[in-house]
Parts: sequence; C-alpha cells; structure tokens
Amino acid sequence: MINIVGLSVALACCMLILLYTMDEVSYDRFNVNKDKIYRLVVNSTNPAGVTNKFGSTGMMPGPSFKRQIPEIEDFVRLQSANFTVKRGNDVFNEDALYVDSNFFSVFTAPLKAGVYKNALDGDNSLVLSEDLAKKYFGNQNAVGKVLDLKVKDSFKPFMVSAVTKRSPQNSSVKIKMLVPLKASDAYNENQWMDFFLNTFFTIRPGANINAVESKIKKIYLKDAASQLKAAAEKYGFKDKMQFKLQPLLAMHLSTEYEADNGLTDASNPIYAYILTGIALFILLIACINFVNLTVARSLKRAKEIGIRKVVGGQRKQLVLQFLGESYILSFMAFVLALVLVQLALPVFNELSNKALSFSYLLNFKLVGGYIAIFLFTGMLAGFYPALVLSGFNPVQTLYNRQQYTGKNYLSKGLVVLQFTLATFFIIATITIYTQFDYLMRFDLGYNDKNVVSITSFNTDKKILPTFKTELLKNPNIKSVSADQGGRWGTIAKINNGQQTGFDIKHIDEDYLPLFEIPMVKGRNFSKEMVTDSSNSVLVNEAFAKEAGWKTPIGQVVDFFYMHKKYTVVGVVKDYHFLDLTQKVSPELFRMKPDDPWGNLFVKIGDQNKAATLNYIEKTFKQLFPFKPYQYSFKDAQVAEQYDKEAKWKQIVTFSAILTIFISCIGLFGLATLSAEKRKKEIGIRKVLGASVEGIVRKLSADFLKLVIISALVASPIAWWAMYKWLENYPYRIAINAWLFLFAAMLVLLIALLTVCFHAIKAAIANPVNSLRSE
Repeated sequence: MINIVGLSVALACCMLILLYTMDEVSYDRFNVNKDKIYRLVVNSTNPAGVTNKFGSTGMMPGPSFKRQIPEIEDFVRLQSANFTVKRGNDVFNEDALYVDSNFFSVFTAPLKAGVYKNALDGDNSLVLSEDLAKKYFGNQNAVGKVLDLKVKDSFKPFMVSAVTKRSPQNSSVKIKMLVPLKASDAYNENQWMDFFLNTFFTIRPGANINAVESKIKKIYLKDAASQLKAAAEKYGFKDKMQFKLQPLLAMHLSTEYEADNGLTDASNPIYAYILTGIALFILLIACINFVNLTVARSLKRAKEIGIRKVVGGQRKQLVLQFLGESYILSFMAFVLALVLVQLALPVFNELSNKALSFSYLLNFKLVGGYIAIFLFTGMLAGFYPALVLSGFNPVQTLYNRQQYTGKNYLSKGLVVLQFTLATFFIIATITIYTQFDYLMRFDLGYNDKNVVSITSFNTDKKILPTFKTELLKNPNIKSVSADQGGRWGTIAKINNGQQTGFDIKHIDEDYLPLFEIPMVKGRNFSKEMVTDSSNSVLVNEAFAKEAGWKTPIGQVVDFFYMHKKYTVVGVVKDYHFLDLTQKVSPELFRMKPDDPWGNLFVKIGDQNKAATLNYIEKTFKQLFPFKPYQYSFKDAQVAEQYDKEAKWKQIVTFSAILTIFISCIGLFGLATLSAEKRKKEIGIRKVLGASVEGIVRKLSADFLKLVIISALVASPIAWWAMYKWLENYPYRIAINAWLFLFAAMLVLLIALLTVCFHAIKAAIANPVNSLRSE
C-alpha cells in the first residue's frame, strides 16, 4: 500500500503541473486567426548601444503600415482604460479596452447577445462581457440598454450593442468592457513617438515576415522623418527605433516584450520549466521507491518464485507476471492520483494564479499525456524488479540462500539521488523563506503603518483642502495627503545641458511628513511659500548623487521641452518607492498646480479603526458623489509587491515536503530489505551478546552514510542555484554555512527516524525464530 501512496502522490504532482504547462502553451490558440496575428513591437537603441524593448506603439503605425504594405490584411489597436460607471445612484470603477471597430474581425470572441456587424461602429457603442451585463442588468437582455460612463468631467450615455461570453482562461485579451477607440482623446494623435497601446496585424498566409519588417522600416523612416528630426533638435532624441512583428502565440511567454496596456496574464517560461523539473524529479523518486519496495516485498515471495520455477515456470512468464502486477499497482496509483488532483486543485490554483478546473483533465492531448505517463511509470517501476525477481535461482531460493541484493549499488545510488534532491529543496526552502522575511522586515525609509490609500484618479485639486479639513475633524485621523498615482518618468537637463532621466512624483506639502520621510538638506514644500508650486522641486539623495551635486540646494532642473526651469530647495532621504528587486533610483518631487491627484492618503490612529474607516468613506462620498470609493492599507499594497516570492516560497516548501516524504518511503523500503537480508546475522549477534543499541547503530550506519553523501552532493549545487536566484535582488541575505548544516541535520534526523523503526524491530526480535528458520 505504501508504494501505491508514494506513486499516486507523484502522479498527482505530474498531472497538476502538466495541466499548468498545457495551459501556459495554449494561450490565445482558440483564436481563429491565431497563425496570422502579429503584434507590432519596438526595439529602441540609444547612442550607447543599449537596446530597450517594448510592446507598445501609438496611433500612427497601424493605419500607416496597413495602407502601404499589401501583405497586411488588417490591423486593430487596443488600449487599456478605466471608467467610472453610473447606474442609477450607484457608481462603480470598471476596467475597459478602447478598440478599433473591426476588433471582432481579428480576434475571436463569441457573442452571447447582439451581432458582430456594427457592434463598435457608433461613437457611443458599448460591448459588455456576460459578467458585467449581469452585474448591471441582471437577467434582462442588455443589448439596447444604456450605461453612463464618465468621460473627462461629465457622464455620457453609452448604448450596449453586444454581450460577449466570458473570455477563456487562456486568453491574453480579457474582455470586460469594449469602447470604440474613436471615443478616446488620443484617437486623432499623429505622433510616431507615442507608445501607449497595442497594435495587431493580420498577415496574409505565406508572406515573408522579414520582408514585411523591412517594408515597415522604410515606411517608418519616410513617414516619421520630420518628427524624428524635430525630436532630435528639440529633445536631443537620437535613439534608433526598429519595429518588429511578434507572433500572437509567442506573446504570453515572451521575456523580451511586456504584455501590458490592455493585455493580461503575461508569464515567464522559467516557471513552467521549474515546475516541470520538480514534477519529473518527484516522479523519478517515486519510481525509484516503487522499485526498491517491490524488491523488498519480493523476499516474502522468494519461495513462491522458486516453486514456480521448479514446476516449469519460464522466466518470460515471471517477467510478464511482475510487469502485469506493476501496471495493476500503477493503475491503482493513477486512480488515486485523480482523486488527489481533484482535492488539490483549489490549492494549486491559488499557488499558480490559475483558474484551472478538473474538466480540463479531459482534454484530448492531456489524456494522451496521462496515458503516456501511466505506461512509462508502469514500465519504469516494474521492469527492473521483474528482471531481478525472475532471475532467482530456485534451489538457493527454496533453501533461503538467495543473495537478494549483493552490494546493491543501484539501490544505494538511488537513495543518494533521492536525498540529494530532498536536501536541495530544504536548502532552497530555507533560503527563500529567509529572503522573503528579510524583504518584509527591510527598512523602506518611510512609515506606512495605518496609512489608508484611496485610489481616486483625476480627483479635482480644488476639493482636496476641503477633504482634508473635514477628515481632520476626526481626532483619530492624524494627517491627509495625496500624489498623482502610478509611476511617472521624464527627462530634464541639469548641469548646463546634461540630459538625465528620472522618476517624478507630484505631491503636496503634507506627503513627506505623513510617511515620515526625512529631509537631509534644505526644506520641504510649504504652503506659505506661494512660489513652491511653480518654481521649486525636491530631489532624493540618488538624484543628487547621480547629478554629481555636492551642494544640491539652488541647483536648476531644466524641463526644456516645457520651457520651464525649477530650483532645488530640498533633498529627501532615499526611500524605497519601488519594490526591493530594484535599487533606489533618482526621483524628483514637485507641486504642479494643474496636475490632478490619483491617490489620497489618510494616516489614522490605532484606536477605533472601523469607525474611522467608516468616517473616511462617508466624507469621501459626500465630496465625491460620482467617484467609486476604493481603499486599501499602504502596508498591504507593499506586501502585494512580493506575491511572486510568496507563491514560490509555498511551491518550493511543498516540493520539499513531498520529496522528503517520498524519499523516506524509499528509505523505509531499503531498511526493510536490509533487515530481512541480515535477519540471521542479527540473531547470531544477539546470541553472542550484542546489545539492542549496538545492533540499531550497526543497521542504521550504512543508510546514514548515504544521507551524509547526499548532503555533500546537494550543498554545492544548492549554493550555486540560490546564489543565482539571489542575484535578482539588490538587497539580499548572505548565504551562511549554518543553512547547509541545518538542512543536512534535518535530513539526517528524518532518515534516522525512518530507518530506526525497522532497525529496532529487528534488534528486539527473538533470535531463536530467525536462526530456527534456517
């Protein structure tokens, strides 16, 4: 039974990870035009030879290239958007996509109601997903119904023209709400240097992609010549831009071009590789155990084999019998594995950020994969034991003189392999846990405790003072501030003409005090200094260091493209405004009066939090009646930045537990084999006066040596792998020797407990019984 459990657990892991891998490689394959769709991407190489790659383009490339290149059948652009939606007296925030009117002729999206033709032709047309249609209109037919969407500063009616079925799980374009692109403010822009949306082409079958890219290059250099010249003269822009075509089916797993601006679920193939490797290792360990346990169990069938051979049984018959038994046991393990998959699927979905269901297991290709795994596992697990057992000498077997294992180098080698993997996973688990804890405890340079973050893009600046005044009437509210939301970057000139790039943040005078970010030189913004909003900026230490300023106060930052110069009045101590996978980069702060707010921050006390949150919500809704209220705590937002690390921590931990569990099953089988083999030796030792402790030590020593060898093999491999992994973090732990010692001691202890069961059982057995059986 124990070998079936081990094999079923391994098979369940393989099924889950095969499910994950199949889902990853199946992205966007449901599209009818999947082999014809290409995304337009950009390589931008600066004068220093550094190339940046991005998947976004502007409004111009799509229609320009389509008009002049006959191989291009069609194009469609899509841009991410977010709308405030009003339905009666209720307001909601909804993610949406601006798309060209021919969206449905390029991408496959089955409709639940309405028709494809003219669905997005009207300026105020609207296509909803079935989930949103039900949210706003219940079970009524949504087609023809009206929703009010906030465009700029007022609500405008949009009529629902169609309802799509729920987008497939494996789609990079998840449809919630489609709005005609011509309703976007950017629709009439004619800039080649804008990069804010995705452009897709359908290419004629048989077209030479390299030839199409060459035509794109020539057209770009011709049509954008005047803008390129102006950018070089005005901004010093000298980058070389090259457009490329990326196949739709290569987009999801691309590590070169980000899938954003309306595209979702971008992944990295390294995850599938790692998970597949883990699954194969676990399956290999389980098959090794199956072999060892089958051979160990065969000791009780030795006389059966001998008798069958004496009465004329052929070796071929015995091989077929043992292979048949192996496949029967494998089938039982396979059925149990299906049950385990069903039970484990919710947890696996949580770990992998998927929404896989058990019905996916019935996919034709997956079923073929499972059958292949079943046949491979049955053969791998049964072939070696069948050869060993069918080769028993009948005379020696019947007289109990069969040498079952000899030196047993194969079994011992397999144990070393098993515990090498187990030790590796333990070291990896401890390292990831320690690094994750280090990141969670790292001093970010600001205090985000009890800071409520309210997402509210395009908030009117004129209302913020009133919002502050009303909130500060509550004694449990300590401070209120705001910033522009998101991450913004720009360029400017410093040091009399040196061009530099940096992050820019629009804040008010209460932002730094609210987060307790100290000034190291100069002063903070002040409402008493009326020129701060128009003439003054703050910079962080990283900015001053990169600029080479020994005396930053009074330095000038020239936003030359705006014909505006600012004076540095203060230096802010470096704080980690990005996650800790990136070093602190140069940042500039300003109080630009015409920029709207995107995030509102409220610092609250420790007492009466629930009542305080209710007060904040009530005040917000009174002052911003047509804005949805969405909040979270700032420290929770920071923790979410490390979701990926948290997931991998769980995955590697789970892998370590499984590997140790299955390895111990194998060790348990070998201990059984050893105890049976040395039963008479133990009896003689006891008759001659050996103690139970001495016999246990003698029986355990050989196995513990194997575990020690495993630790010695695993340690350098684990050190190299963890060193490479930690290189992704500029702020990281040091890999210490104690980590390897602890992992080795843990594995040794687990192995000792596993082996001691049979060792003690053999040591306390009555020697008369073992010697009399001769």
